[in-house]
Amino acid sequence: MLNILITPHKKKAQSGASLIEVLIAILLLSFGMLSLGGMLSFAVQAPKLSGYRATAVSLAAAHVERIRANPNGFVADAYTSALSYDGTTATIALANCSYPNCTESTLAAMDNAATKQAARVALPAGGMIMKCDTSPCTANSYGNLWLVWQEPTTYSALSPTSSDNCPTEVTGTYTNPSPRCLYVRFKI
Repeated sequence: MLNILITPHKKKAQSGASLIEVLIAILLLSFGMLSLGGMLSFAVQAPKLSGYRATAVSLAAAHVERIRANPNGFVADAYTSALSYDGTTATIALANCSYPNCTESTLAAMDNAATKQAARVALPAGGMIMKCDTSPCTANSYGNLWLVWQEPTTYSALSPTSSDNCPTEVTGTYTNPSPRCLYVRFKI
């Protein structure tokens, strides 16, 4: 005789996801999207910031070449210049030096004014400061040139104090917001 055991039909387990599981998955996905958004905002800012730095490098190289073209003006301490950065976009008056009445000092004043004006136009609220290691400058002195500018406040997440070498005239006066600086040390 054949015994057949009949068992009651078992309910199948529920398949799919509950509403709580779906909400938790959406929450975790939103945190990932927030971090992705932060990374994208930095990626959009980085080219603009590097563009400012490249512009500053170009202006500094041009100014150093002007100084090398007028070494007597450098030795006469005519290229030493006070800080022209003030955090504004106000124009800077240009100096004029015309042949044959141009001397080393007037040429240096014209070069300084042209670089300050170019920095103000090409960089946000740009300015410069120029010093020598010795006072007065000599043929063996090193020149110290800083180009200073203010990046828009939207870039404040990138702390300029961590990577810039600003002179004390800038760091002691302008702290909120902190400007960016490009430092160039040269010898004629």
